Amino acid sequence: MAATFFITGNDDADRLLAEDPLALLIGMLLHQQVTMEWAFAAPALLRERLGGRLDATEMAAMDPEAFTAVFLTKPALHRYPGSMATRTQALCQALVEGYQGRAEAVWDDVDSGAALVKRLEGLPGFGKEKARIFAAVLGKRLGVQPDGWAEACAPFSDDQPRSVADVVSPAALAQVRAFKKAKKAAGKSKAD
Repeated sequence: MAATFFITGNDDADRLLAEDPLALLIGMLLHQQVTMEWAFAAPALLRERLGGRLDATEMAAMDPEAFTAVFLTKPALHRYPGSMATRTQALCQALVEGYQGRAEAVWDDVDSGAALVKRLEGLPGFGKEKARIFAAVLGKRLGVQPDGWAEACAPFSDDQPRSVADVVSPAALAQVRAFKKAKKAAGKSKAD
């Protein structure tokens, strides 16, 4: 991976996202009901708590209670540490069973954008939207652009700063936040 990330506000955590496909995938998994910064900084803290290494095979094999305790240790790795520990362990188990424990194997040999999104949707914790957003992260930030990738992950492949896929700088993070805030406000006004 040769990307630079500016998501967490922590250089070491952002570097880990660029260097470790599993960290990036876990960050995306955790990116719900917490800020981007919190979700994507969590893999660095998880790695630290696991002795300096993220390994899908090792995490998949851990005692579930012990793995949950890692998430619960303060500061917690997520707003819902218990359920997200379970999802993270399930993700690691799926990587072991289907991809030899290698996160990058999910996208390394994919031949189309539709196949990429389908593979991502097959992972625990990845619904349709999250799969499309992560495919956009792979396409925009890491150059993983199989045929039809932009169509498969639309609208997240466009030029509108709308998701983590568009965070290429601190200023871009502010643009994404503004977009989300405006979208949320528009949704509230429709409900009124």
